[in-house]
Amino acid sequence: MRSSAKRLLYIGRDHHRGQRAAICLALSLSFCGLLNCAHAQQQTPATQLPNSPGQASLGSITGIITDPDGAEVPDAHITLTLDTAPSTQRVAISGSDGRFSFADVPPGSFKLAISAQGFAPRQTSGALHPGESYDASQITLPTAVASINMQVTASQEDVAQAQIEAQEKQRVLGVIPNFYVSYVSDPVPLTSRQKFQLGWKTLFDPVTFAATGLIAGIQQANNTFPGYGQGSQGYAKRYAASYGNAVFATLIGNAILPAVLKQDPRYFYKGTGTTRSRAFYAIANAVICKGDNGHWQPNYSGILGSAAAGGISNLYYPAADRNGATLTIENTLIGTGGTAIGNLFQEFLIRKLTPHLPKSEEPTP
Repeated sequence: MRSSAKRLLYIGRDHHRGQRAAICLALSLSFCGLLNCAHAQQQTPATQLPNSPGQASLGSITGIITDPDGAEVPDAHITLTLDTAPSTQRVAISGSDGRFSFADVPPGSFKLAISAQGFAPRQTSGALHPGESYDASQITLPTAVASINMQVTASQEDVAQAQIEAQEKQRVLGVIPNFYVSYVSDPVPLTSRQKFQLGWKTLFDPVTFAATGLIAGIQQANNTFPGYGQGSQGYAKRYAASYGNAVFATLIGNAILPAVLKQDPRYFYKGTGTTRSRAFYAIANAVICKGDNGHWQPNYSGILGSAAAGGISNLYYPAADRNGATLTIENTLIGTGGTAIGNLFQEFLIRKLTPHLPKSEEPTP
């Protein structure tokens, strides 16, 4: 009995020892597992960092905003839109030197929308590579033509007035009047009053008086129209005759007849097409013109105006130099040929020498 009891006691002790051992083993394993888990959590950032996008992949975008003359434009608004996130936009404002920048920009395609007071808006695009400093270089804003394009409720006469007021500022090399050329793509017909306005503006321009004096001086030096004589009196007669030619040619050919026949006295710059087509267009405009109805037609105003001015000049040229109808025909042909040559210069050269024109616009007839 006692040996059996001892045996049962030993078995009971062994059983309790086994339970304690099992519990200790389980606690040890759990504790080791927690240590390994904590160690793994501490190591995770170090192993994942090289595979995650970081600051090294971000780039920057810089540039400078200028006007058509190359001057810096301050306070321009530049809106950055990423193709990967079109609903998210960033805005920068150009400084006093026209410069702007965007930092920490994710790589990918992007668009820049630029706007500034007094200028037409512009958009440009590009692609930024990881870590790149993208230079948008010089971005030129075109001048806004608000006086014409924004007057959507203005009358046709008001729009035409705005157009000729812009034409009256056109001067070759900033000096020589270039009033009878339209560079806009949608010219509006002029009223009779506006046709006379352009004529008087041309005749009373200081450059017209100076050019007349130069012509009279050349005539005096070459003793053209010797019946006028020499000296101050001869010069005054030549000056008056030259200015009279300009008055009659301008008023009759560019104002009176265009008002009566409803034709437009202006040259409409083409600017597009092949060199041959533009040259043919310029020469043809010596004998054709646009009517107030917008259709092309024979240039009765210009041709008859030259003939009328030539005929009237016979009234004040010296008797020996009048030659009747011959002089009139010669002056008409010379005037028509001169118009053709002048149109060629207008089409291929004068626009480049006339400042303050909208560079973004390529007008067509």
